[in-house]
Amino acid sequence: MINIKDNLAHIEQQIIQACLLADRARNQVALLAVSKTKPAEQITLAYEAGQRQFGESYIQEAVDKIEQLRHLSDITWHFIGPIQSNKTKFIASHFSWVHSIDRVKVAQRLNNQRDTEDTPLNVCLQVNISEEETKSGIALSNLSELADVVANADNLTLRGLMAIPEKNASEDSFNTMLELFKQYQQRYPSIDTLSMGMSADLEPAIKAGSTMVRIGSAIFGNRT
Repeated sequence: MINIKDNLAHIEQQIIQACLLADRARNQVALLAVSKTKPAEQITLAYEAGQRQFGESYIQEAVDKIEQLRHLSDITWHFIGPIQSNKTKFIASHFSWVHSIDRVKVAQRLNNQRDTEDTPLNVCLQVNISEEETKSGIALSNLSELADVVANADNLTLRGLMAIPEKNASEDSFNTMLELFKQYQQRYPSIDTLSMGMSADLEPAIKAGSTMVRIGSAIFGNRT
């Protein structure tokens, strides 16, 4: 039996310890609970334990859960998965954040489909920092163009960068992301988020300056 409350408490201690080792304040790192493939009932348990930010990757499943949990009005929903162009309208209308923009076309569609009466959609650009052919993310050579498009979009706010370094990545990948983050912060004052680190690499990500870690299985158990 998965005890989500205990798992969240355990992750909290891991984050505290990682922050101590990195000489960082605990409030510099946000926890995003990755709830993809998990039922609304488990999200409710995490919510009751104090968690408010949740990450989803599959559009239809996510929209169903968002509708089911609409009464929990202070949940912040983040879309973190690969984005198909024909699904952008659902992201634009149901999420507050999207971490996985890696194409100009997708950014433009999200901007055009975001209701102007809503607050702008918070955007992180996904960087393929390990240059893996099978992984989503924009190449470093194209990052500047994409950042400019998002920064100049009326219905998007450029909040930062996201990366999924390869398994057992060296510190170089994490440190490269930190340097990119600092460079783009200087160029765009709205940038404040480096979304990096999951259950297996939480500590090196925090050491390298991550401001948001995305944790799934360590909270909700393995995915089926």
